[in-house]
Amino acid sequence: MDKKKAELYRKKLLAKQDGLLKLVTKSEQDGREADGEATQDVADKAANSYTKEFLFHQSDDNRRLLQLVEEALARLDDGSYGQCVACHEEVQQKRLDAVPWAPHCIECQEKHEQGLL
Repeated sequence: MDKKKAELYRKKLLAKQDGLLKLVTKSEQDGREADGEATQDVADKAANSYTKEFLFHQSDDNRRLLQLVEEALARLDDGSYGQCVACHEEVQQKRLDAVPWAPHCIECQEKHEQGLL
């Protein structure tokens, strides 16, 4: 991959990383605030518990995506970006354009989703 494309992907990844860091921080803060609210009846406690669980689940999903973004940035640094981490073949350009943090080519991603990888 040429340097110009690599820098374009780096900018996309850094922007995504920044946005995810903000989302994770906000979700965790909102979850703590929901936990600290004084509830008195059972319905309020149930709603509060549901909200807190939803926020932490959302934060967990964002943390997983953030990890993929950080791994992609590390691959950019070590020169392996654009190669599938499983089969080491080139990841399709359209795939990287759509999902710059994608660690797998399409074939290996399908295997990964099926639990075969």
